Amino acid sequence: MNPEIIQFKQERELGEILSVTFKFLRQNYKAAGKIFIKIVGPAFLLLIAAVTYYSWSTFGTSIFGTGGLEGSDFILSFGLMILAYLLYVTTMTGTIYHIISSYINNNGRILPAEVTSGMKSDFGKLLVLTLVAWILIFAGMILFIIPGIYLFVPLSLTTATLVFRREGIMESISASFQLIKENWWMTFASLLCIALIVYLISLVFQLPAIIFFLFRAFIVASEGSAANPADLLGPGYIFINIFTSTVQYIIYSITPVGVAFVYFNLNEKQNFTGTYETIQNLGNNKQI
Repeated sequence: MNPEIIQFKQERELGEILSVTFKFLRQNYKAAGKIFIKIVGPAFLLLIAAVTYYSWSTFGTSIFGTGGLEGSDFILSFGLMILAYLLYVTTMTGTIYHIISSYINNNGRILPAEVTSGMKSDFGKLLVLTLVAWILIFAGMILFIIPGIYLFVPLSLTTATLVFRREGIMESISASFQLIKENWWMTFASLLCIALIVYLISLVFQLPAIIFFLFRAFIVASEGSAANPADLLGPGYIFINIFTSTVQYIIYSITPVGVAFVYFNLNEKQNFTGTYETIQNLGNNKQI
């Protein structure tokens, strides 16, 4: 029995957005997962490599040897991690939005060739748009935090707007601000709830790192040898931290699915796209 096709283009309350997000994931994790691994996999592996290098550098241990932490090593490792994370976020969010776009356009079917083609076409714009959004949010945070929080809401929708509306970078930013007009608080609440749920799920996988830290802190305190963070944490913490980071980055892929439903909810409130398409389809069926 084929699962019921999920309609994206309709208005939903917050609770419905959350439930339908996980419903979509349950129904499509196999088909979407294969495409996700193929397109996002290289960027994901690059990110894990960068996180590994950064973790070792932070704790004063070089991958290529031992010795003290050099400031240049820290700057290099941190910069590489940020670049790798930017590449991963861009690839991951773009791929998920194109998966959803293919799902909508093909009545519940996800076509790998369509997703791949869409990502090849949009990757450059998605990368620039993600970077611009980060810069604007960071600048807003510096200005007493509140402007950054305000900008975060519309800018979270920009990549979804670019993919689903097939628009340029500036048009996507402008359209996203238009979407949250008179709906900022509702959008903020929706994004916050999605973020909290994703965080709580990822928190489960952070427990090993927390337990290890508490255990090491107890051992070091009892021995009176807490000379530096490396003595307190040890190499074991680094490996656990890399594992938990890996799982968290995978879990974070839930977020764009929820954001997509938030986008379509706002778009439907303003433009009634799904309603018009339903009426048009009814008219076509009558003619047949």
